[in-house]
Amino acid sequence: MGRYYSGDIEGKFWFAVQSSDCADRFGQKGHSPDYLEYHYEDAHIEDITKELKAIEKNIGKKRLKAMDKFFNKRLAYNDEELLEFLHKETGVKPKSKTIRYLLSEYADLKLGRKILDCVEDEGYCSFTAEC
Repeated sequence: MGRYYSGDIEGKFWFAVQSSDCADRFGQKGHSPDYLEYHYEDAHIEDITKELKAIEKNIGKKRLKAMDKFFNKRLAYNDEELLEFLHKETGVKPKSKTIRYLLSEYADLKLGRKILDCVEDEGYCSFTAEC
């Protein structure tokens, strides 16, 4: 069982890492008691881009590059694999508690990038997220 979002973009929220309302951080608030509805348009590009840059800064350039490399090669992972990979790639092994934060930020970054790409390509992006 998982929580999904669908519409102009589609995907699945990261289990135990990403909240259903994470798209709120890109300038729109989802609403409804049973599901969240989002609509972004050209006027939101600045807000989306600003939040993406903030997330990228939170993760850090080296870590972000390493995380992109890690997740581009895997369909499944565990925290220890990611910790070891980040240590190998960046020279710094994050603490176990830091990994949850990094994963949450990274998952939100991936969603934000989908939203931005959709708005830039189509002029808008609407989707519904399961709570």
